[in-house]
Amino acid sequence: MLAKTQCFALVGIEGEPVTVEADVSSSDKFVFNIVGLPDAAVKESRERVFSALKNSGFTPPYVRTTVNLSPADLKKEGTAFDLPIAVAVIAASRQMRANGLESILLIGELALDGSLAPVSGALSMVIAARERGYRQVVLPFANAKEVEAVEGMEVYPAHSLYEAVQHLTGQAPIPAQIQKSYRDCLSEQRITSDLEQVRGQNTARRALEVAAAGGHNLLFIGSPGSGKTMLARCLPGILPMMTQEEAFETTRIYSAASLLPHGSGLLTQRPFRTPHHSASMAALVGGGSNARPGEVSLAHNGVLFLDEMPEYGRTVLEALRQPLEDGVTTVSRVRAHMQYLSNCMLVASMNPCPCGYFGSRIKSCRCGSHEIRRYLDRISGPMLDRIDMQVEVDAVPVEEISGQSKAEASIDVRARVIKARQIQLERFKKTKIRSNAQMDSKQLEELAQITPEAMALLHRVMKQKGFSMRAYSRLIKVARTIADLGGDETIQLPSMAEAIQYRCIDSKYWGGARA
Repeated sequence: MLAKTQCFALVGIEGEPVTVEADVSSSDKFVFNIVGLPDAAVKESRERVFSALKNSGFTPPYVRTTVNLSPADLKKEGTAFDLPIAVAVIAASRQMRANGLESILLIGELALDGSLAPVSGALSMVIAARERGYRQVVLPFANAKEVEAVEGMEVYPAHSLYEAVQHLTGQAPIPAQIQKSYRDCLSEQRITSDLEQVRGQNTARRALEVAAAGGHNLLFIGSPGSGKTMLARCLPGILPMMTQEEAFETTRIYSAASLLPHGSGLLTQRPFRTPHHSASMAALVGGGSNARPGEVSLAHNGVLFLDEMPEYGRTVLEALRQPLEDGVTTVSRVRAHMQYLSNCMLVASMNPCPCGYFGSRIKSCRCGSHEIRRYLDRISGPMLDRIDMQVEVDAVPVEEISGQSKAEASIDVRARVIKARQIQLERFKKTKIRSNAQMDSKQLEELAQITPEAMALLHRVMKQKGFSMRAYSRLIKVARTIADLGGDETIQLPSMAEAIQYRCIDSKYWGGARA
């Protein structure tokens, strides 16, 4: 007898429909084949399914059984096919009666005792199923919270194969999970690093606010212990809360990469990724035999923080140029070709020299000029050119650290950032752009609205500093953000002057024009 169930395969972070067909026919010889381009994990499903059937009170088919995963030309990976294969085999061997199996999404890994274990990519599969008209899903209990914010789906969390079959046959229906609204998910968000903990550093705090308001890349240069890392960690707390679309995008990436903690729900806190400086190129931009997402994709809709940037490998840093520019990372391997979203803010920190005290007011530098030059040149001109804002951070005097006055809290800064972002959303309402940093040259020309005085200043600085055309456009974007924070419809002279101030360190440390 032939029976069919429905599952989805994970391709990158997207779900592709897969029909599971099971045919159980009379034969004197026991054969259990799984066809349809399965990987090793799917082939091993045969052993898990066979044991799970026996230990769940069902009779394994000791005859010829063929399981086909259609379409046959799509590679099937992972353990999510265990449950639909087992249910299809049970139905094909006439051990259950259930109508409409092909309209219900089934995903889950089986343990040998028949219990259901969580799988990677459940959110992507459920979203893809909803987009294709499915309205019911049976999945492991441990994956239920991950999909609780997917509206329009009836989610039935099961603990075991037996429980899933009892539900499908109607003998013991599983109560549908109560889905949450996205607003309810946002209410659980907490700010972990607050700007009120940062004393002094008014210029750096202002730069952090401007960067958050426009989505600009930011570099902190300063002596050890001056607060660069602490400032960077405060950035997610002043960024606007993620929209539901952004939360789904981010959670899908983490789920596909098997980095979503089991039992956790939708990710509503913007990611803050801090890869170690020994990270490889594949770890940072994605790769491996299965073309998995890298740190730049895991930071999508959030922050990628490179602490002590010159300590990273030169080729590793250069590999970031394309993802930062395009907001998409393309990972190509012999057996896989994937595209992952990587629209994130790059925040980096570094010392000005190997000892860390070049230009410091509190301690003398012991490095020679050649050592300083070699250290700074670990960051290439093209890479530095993609960082919109560069801010110098020096140690805070002890009087300010021990002072009683409280600094402004992140929640107050976030209010101004949200207001500026709302102006940008209105400006770009007919496009897919979300912030000023994503504007292209055409939009800069049409929407920047620069006064003649501000433009004259920009032209004069371009000639004096020898900035590239990329720096030219990024200066305008930063100035546009500063104007938005001030509520100005046009980019006026003070906004342009402040934006230029955030590029002066380039010439101080690297000695002028960059390629």
